[in-house]
This record gives sequence, C-alpha cells and structure tokens, in this order.
Amino acid sequence: MKAKAKKPKKIKMKTKKTFAKRCKITGSGKLSTKHNYVSHFAANKSHKQKMHLRKKTVASSSDFKRDKQLLQG
Repeated sequence: MKAKAKKPKKIKMKTKKTFAKRCKITGSGKLSTKHNYVSHFAANKSHKQKMHLRKKTVASSSDFKRDKQLLQG
C-alpha cells in the first residue's frame, strides 16, 4: 500500500483591522467608505464640495477585488 500524499495546508489570511474599521460591506454586497481629499486644504474647497465629501461613498469596482481580500479572514 502506498502512503497518502498530504495536501498542503491552506493558509487563511487575517483581516486587516485598520481597513476593516474604515469601511463596511453594505447589504447588497458593495463596499461603503469615506471620501478622499477631506482632511486638509479645506479653505480651497467650496462649501458644496465639502458638504458632499462628508457623506459615505461606494468603493469603485476596480478597487473592490483588492479591498475584499483585505477583509477576508
């Protein structure tokens, strides 16, 4: 009888906690995050722009695959 070959153990990636605190997955499976370009140089931005930047946004589809990997675990 031949000995069974062992399968390599699948390594599970840990959730990146810093990223997990900054975003969340919505009910429909999209990724909700804060806007960029909010933290400084506020005097150069219009009131309307700052007002819209306060709201949450949905991450783009090009970033979604990478971001989903950071949240697995």
